Amino acid sequence: MNRQTLLGTLLTAALLCGCQSSKVKISGRFVGNEAREVYLEQMTPLASSVVDSTTLAADGSYEFRLKEVARTPVLYNLIYNGERIPLLVAGGDRLTVSSVGSVVRNYTVEGSVESDLLRQFYQAFVEGAQQLDVLAARFAEPSLTEEQRKELTAEYTAEYYRIRREQLRFIIENKSSLAAVYALYQRLPGDAYLFNGDSDVVYYRTVADALEESYPESPYLQSLQAEIARMDARMSLSSRISESPYPDLELMDIYGKKIRLSSLAGKVILLDFWSAELGSSNQLNAELKEIYRKYADAPVGFEVYQVAIDTSKPLWITAVQEQQLPWVSVSDLRGRGSASLGLYNVQKLPTNFLIDKDGVIVARDIYGKELEKKLDELTGL
Repeated sequence: MNRQTLLGTLLTAALLCGCQSSKVKISGRFVGNEAREVYLEQMTPLASSVVDSTTLAADGSYEFRLKEVARTPVLYNLIYNGERIPLLVAGGDRLTVSSVGSVVRNYTVEGSVESDLLRQFYQAFVEGAQQLDVLAARFAEPSLTEEQRKELTAEYTAEYYRIRREQLRFIIENKSSLAAVYALYQRLPGDAYLFNGDSDVVYYRTVADALEESYPESPYLQSLQAEIARMDARMSLSSRISESPYPDLELMDIYGKKIRLSSLAGKVILLDFWSAELGSSNQLNAELKEIYRKYADAPVGFEVYQVAIDTSKPLWITAVQEQQLPWVSVSDLRGRGSASLGLYNVQKLPTNFLIDKDGVIVARDIYGKELEKKLDELTGL
C-alpha cells in the first residue's frame, strides 16, 4: 500500500501554502514489543524521509516535538517495530498515539479528529489486506483438494469485495474529511485502480466537492482537482483515438505484459470472458482448444483473447498453466469489478464475442458446431 508519491505531493503543497504554522507534540506509549526505537516520517514528493527519532523510555513512553507545522493537516507516519501509523497532523495538535502488542491493529489516537478517523479506516483496511495474504498463502499449499480450493477461492473473493465495499463506504460517508483523501489512494495487492479505472473519477469528484465546503483553502483539494482534470483528459483522449469499431481492452497476461485486444486486428478474434472459479471452465476450454487447433493454419488468422474474471492470481495462473491454454490469456484481477464487463455489457459467465477481420462483432455467445460453421466462413478454411 505504498502511496508515498501521491500523498507526498499533497504534503509538499500543504507545506508551501501560506497557512499559519505552529508547534506540535506527539507522544504516547508502545508496549508489548522488543523494539526500542520510534521514528517520525514525513512525506516528500518522491519518497519518505525520517525527520526525527527517539528511544522508548523504560515504561515504553516516547515524545516528538515539531516546529512550524502548517495549520492545514499534513501527512506523517509514526514507525515502530516495522509498522507505520499514518497521522494527519496540524499545527497546534497535541497527539497521543499508543499501542499494546500489534501496532497497527491496536493503536489509539487522541487529540486529532482527522487522525482518529484515519485510524478507523486504516486499521480495518490493513487487517483485511493481511487476511487476503493469509488466504493466498493457504491456496498455494499443494495438499489442498479441488473442493478445498473452490471453498478457499470463494472465501478470498468474498473478503476482497467486503474490503472494497467498506473502503468505498468510508470514502462516501466521510467525504468532507481529509481521511477520505488518504482512503482514495489505498489499493489492495494487485489493484491499480480504486474501483473501475478512469470511472473512479466519480469518487475523486465526490470528495473534492465536499472538501470545497469543509477545507476550501486546502492544497489537498487543489491536488484532487488536478487529478480529476487528468482523468477527464485521459477519458476524452481515449474516446478520440480509438480506431476499433469495438471497445478496446488492454489487460495483463500471466507474465505481467500488457496486451491490447486491438493488437490482433486483421485476424478473426474470439473475445471470451470466463472465470477459473467456474466448475465448467476445464470442459469449455478443452472444447475451445480443439477449435483453436483446427483453425491454426486458416487463410485468415484466428486468435482467442480470453479475459479471466477472477480476483485470485494464483488460481488464474494455475488454471492457465494446468490447462495449457495456447491463446492470449489476460486479466485485471478485479473480478466482477472489471471495467471490461461494463464495456461489453457482460451479465453472465461464460460469454463470448466473435469479431471478424474488419473489426465487426458478428456473433455473441457462440459455441461448438455453430462457432465452427461461422469460423469456416470468416477464415476461409
